[in-house]
Amino acid sequence: MRFLYLLFFVISIQTINSQNQFIGDEIPYKTALETAKTNGKPVFVMLFADWCPHCNLMKKEVFSDPSVMDFLNKNYVCIWKNIEKEEGTALKNKFKTRSLPAFLFLDSNETLLYALKGEMKKQDFLAEANYALNPKFQLPYLEKEFLADPGNVTKFFTYLNTLKKGADRTELSIPTHIYLNTQSDQQLVTETNWRVIANGVTDIKSREFQYVLQHQKDFAAVASQNRVDRKIENIVTELLRPLVDGMDTVNYYKQREVAKSIRLQKTDSLVFKFDLTLAERTENWKFYKKVTSEDTEKLAWNDASFLKDIGQTYLKHIDDADDLKKSISWVKHSLELSDSFDGNLLAARLYNKIKDKKSALKYAKDAKAIGKEMGWNTNDVDTLLAELAKK
Repeated sequence: MRFLYLLFFVISIQTINSQNQFIGDEIPYKTALETAKTNGKPVFVMLFADWCPHCNLMKKEVFSDPSVMDFLNKNYVCIWKNIEKEEGTALKNKFKTRSLPAFLFLDSNETLLYALKGEMKKQDFLAEANYALNPKFQLPYLEKEFLADPGNVTKFFTYLNTLKKGADRTELSIPTHIYLNTQSDQQLVTETNWRVIANGVTDIKSREFQYVLQHQKDFAAVASQNRVDRKIENIVTELLRPLVDGMDTVNYYKQREVAKSIRLQKTDSLVFKFDLTLAERTENWKFYKKVTSEDTEKLAWNDASFLKDIGQTYLKHIDDADDLKKSISWVKHSLELSDSFDGNLLAARLYNKIKDKKSALKYAKDAKAIGKEMGWNTNDVDTLLAELAKK
């Protein structure tokens, strides 16, 4: 009897787990298109990856719900594709998918009718899947309406707001520039056109962005200086971050010159940080030294934490004594900004690396005093002090 209770318990747990774990049918993409044509239905595609937590949550909390699946199966031919498998990879590339989960709504001729990306609640997803069935909410209709009257800002935003539900930001630039080409330079400086620029302009060399750079005060009057600053910083980030993440050094070095041509402190600071990140990821310590030597005092001089981060990198990866002395000056300045246990310990270690025992002892003792006063663990500085005592 005890065994039967245990068996019943295990089966119950497995049943509950299976109910909470949605697994889509592995229908081939070509078969789905053929079925859609035969049945007069659109195709619904979910693109996912096993490692994607948002994908797994959607499967568990949305697609495991019978009411959701009843709606989808009634109105669509549904397929679920892992982007790390052959068909999923092909669909990801074909529809330029960069975010997961991605939801594509297609007709039987593979025309993209609607697209969504990211995690959603059940009711939000159902509302969107319902919109996707309405021809007047679909991308081909909205695009046609917009292109027939490209200077109509209402039609532009209706199309753009639907497009950006599933598109990468760079894809928004095409309709944005079509609309903005109907506007003179003077017409750009309005609250409405600022919204257009802020939402859709991603090309740093574009006429509109260059006009923003040259007329920041005018745009600040219709938006705010803070919003203008954020746009400038975002466009540099969108230009450089993908190249840093992909460690594409060839294109990065070309595009950083474009970003540097803006010649603003805020964008120079961004480029500086991207330079250091790329140098660390590619272990290009020659470039790291060049950038920090040229720009640390111009662009990071009032950031104690950043100065210590640079000092730590020098401690780990740089051996030239003159270079290390520069890094010591930056760390000492960080202590002037904010005296700290870790800053003093770092200075002590850098002095120890260039064999300046007297200075290393001074900063190690200062670190020890701060740690003792604060009640912190001082094992690291005690180890360094013991090492220095032997020399």
